[in-house]
Amino acid sequence: MDPSSPTPASPPPPVERQRQALLALLRQEPRGAAKRESHQVQQLIEVLERAMPADLTAPKALEQLEGVWELRWSSSSQPYLAVAPWLENLQLLAPSQSRAMNLLRLTGPLAPLASIAVEAELSLDSSTQPQQRVQVRFRRGGWLGPALGAGRLQLLRSVQQSFPAWLDITVLDDELRVCRGNAGTLFALLRRPDLTLEELLLPRTDTPNGELNSGSLQTQ
Repeated sequence: MDPSSPTPASPPPPVERQRQALLALLRQEPRGAAKRESHQVQQLIEVLERAMPADLTAPKALEQLEGVWELRWSSSSQPYLAVAPWLENLQLLAPSQSRAMNLLRLTGPLAPLASIAVEAELSLDSSTQPQQRVQVRFRRGGWLGPALGAGRLQLLRSVQQSFPAWLDITVLDDELRVCRGNAGTLFALLRRPDLTLEELLLPRTDTPNGELNSGSLQTQ
């Protein structure tokens, strides 16, 4: 063998191979394609949950959690948790502000014109070991329209939450987040580095008007 030849790259460790396999499934186009391989997706998730469990007390864990995430697969059949080619099901997490928002919108140029949003407050729950649980308190939700000057058309009403809601963040890194909701639903999300909290998260308000039934934040 020619000693000047480049050394072949070492194969990734088994856990990283499983992680890359899951990422490949979730990145399939069109959106929702991973649903056809749900059994394999769930098997890979369970492997990663055992091999690399998230711990929100770990250094930089909350920094990794912060940002815009897109739901690419879930075990739910609920329409508001759908993954479809024509929909972006986004979750905005800002633990630094104790805030979150779900944003369901059409893809492509129509995305800024209309969407459905639900806002919530976040708080860490130390009852699990490792610490993975985030308590969710719904605040307001409704319709968001297009930008109008410096603001945006919107019709948001307060949410009356009649049940406790939480998420267990079971796998977390710079690209991938896996969660289990309070009703047992399993979620797999990919980070959207092309989107920012600054452009999507609504200004904070403490005086929402009206009422809206809760249920569409990704916690179930």
